[in-house]
Amino acid sequence: MSFEFSPASPAGKWLGFVSAVWVQAISGNNYTFSNYSDALKSLMALTQLELNNLSVAKDVGKAFGIFAGLASDRLPPSVIILIGSIIGFVGYGVQWLVVSRCIQPLPYWAMCIFLCLGGNSTTWMNTAVLVTCIRNFRRNRGPVSGILKGYVGLSTAIFTDLCSALFADDPAKFLLMLALIPFFVCLTAIFFLREVPPSSSAADDSKYFGVINVLAVIIALYLLAYDVTGTHGRLFSQVFAAVLLILLISPISIPIYVAAMDFLRSSAVAVDFERNVGEPLLTAAEEKVEVVEKRAPVLGEDHTVFEALRRVDFWILFVSFLCGVGTGLAVMNNMGQMGLALGYEDVSIFVSLTSIWGFFGRIFSGSLSEYFIRKAGTPRPVWNAASQIVMAMGYILMAFAMPGSLYVGSIIVGICYGVRLAVTVPTASELFGLKYYGLIYNILILNLPLGSFLFSGLLAGLLYDAEATTTPGGGDTCIGPHCYRLVFLVMAIACVVGFGLDVLLSIRTRSIYSRIYGSTTSNKSSKRGH
Repeated sequence: MSFEFSPASPAGKWLGFVSAVWVQAISGNNYTFSNYSDALKSLMALTQLELNNLSVAKDVGKAFGIFAGLASDRLPPSVIILIGSIIGFVGYGVQWLVVSRCIQPLPYWAMCIFLCLGGNSTTWMNTAVLVTCIRNFRRNRGPVSGILKGYVGLSTAIFTDLCSALFADDPAKFLLMLALIPFFVCLTAIFFLREVPPSSSAADDSKYFGVINVLAVIIALYLLAYDVTGTHGRLFSQVFAAVLLILLISPISIPIYVAAMDFLRSSAVAVDFERNVGEPLLTAAEEKVEVVEKRAPVLGEDHTVFEALRRVDFWILFVSFLCGVGTGLAVMNNMGQMGLALGYEDVSIFVSLTSIWGFFGRIFSGSLSEYFIRKAGTPRPVWNAASQIVMAMGYILMAFAMPGSLYVGSIIVGICYGVRLAVTVPTASELFGLKYYGLIYNILILNLPLGSFLFSGLLAGLLYDAEATTTPGGGDTCIGPHCYRLVFLVMAIACVVGFGLDVLLSIRTRSIYSRIYGSTTSNKSSKRGH
């Protein structure tokens, strides 16, 4: 008997999940636009509206994630990840050539295309990772979503702090990192990420998810400590980068541990693992699908895309998601200009704060929402409702531009945006099933380009330009709290609307979560009986 790392083995499944974590840790490059937007603005002599529309082009790339969703049911995860890595390499590679002045600035429309490619690359990575891991760990959807989305949130801080530590915030070198690092990490992941048959080892899985949660929190606190301790010397920064890489690699200890434990167990235990098939969250409901083939599915059963689109619940989830992520993206895309308008010279701290606290929002909301479903059948959309109302309060705080409000606002927006993403991912799978989940997920994230266009491209861009003055170089600038005040107030109203929709969805889905709670309770009781 030897260490077993085949995809269908327990260690192989966890090796796939760890590789998914690594992919997510580098796939948040789409949220780093603020780190190099000012370089693009000055190099291309853009107005704020033109710059915001570049950020919209970046987010429009996510609209083409529909193709990743279609491919997720036809191609293996390794191929989907490979496609995403190549698209990202081209998109960010060309941006690096422009910002580093290796080539002359491209026409505005051409830059929009390459920003769009960069944004689209992450949809392929995220689809492959989320769909595969939620199917592999279907009884732990909340923790899976929280961890994976949490690392996406951390990735912005990882890239920002690595660039600050090694390259003194050089925007050209930052873009080179965005082009190269995801490409090589994805080339590694394609060998390990596979869809495997579900198992009944949910209890053991929960233990390992807890370990990964702890490691992720350590990484987040480590990044936060680096951000808040001010300027660092070159040697200190290099040591910081080396330790960070070790921490990012550390989850590999879990599949190694699992392989070692399997090695020490009898072969009968290993065979038993292969034979066990996990029960779906709603066993009775799924059995009814097999018996009654022609009736329309109810919530909790597998929906085709068209069946999901015909449900009111889908559109409630869609619009409430738009209110949360659309406004959050507007802040992230404009964080650089918001900081400059309030007199901050270095805005990278706000980008990192949004990223790191977004991680905490994602990782804890995934696990907490799962816990309360199993404990009391609490509908998962309740957490979305809570995040929306807190986010509205954050926007009101930033609108009044009190001392330190941008620091507090960055933290609030990060947390609430993270909760919104981490909770919506498993909610969609629980309401509409896993069979067509890849495509349904990518339809939901159409809200990212749509929200970016509405709240960042139109609202923030137009209102900023209305307050700005023209600069000699041909662009424009605005200094003072009035620049974004009306933007924040409008976004606060949007979040209140989203809060109302999430409360409505919580009421409409109480029965489905009660059934999940009842199924979980009955499974625990039957296991005690045995």
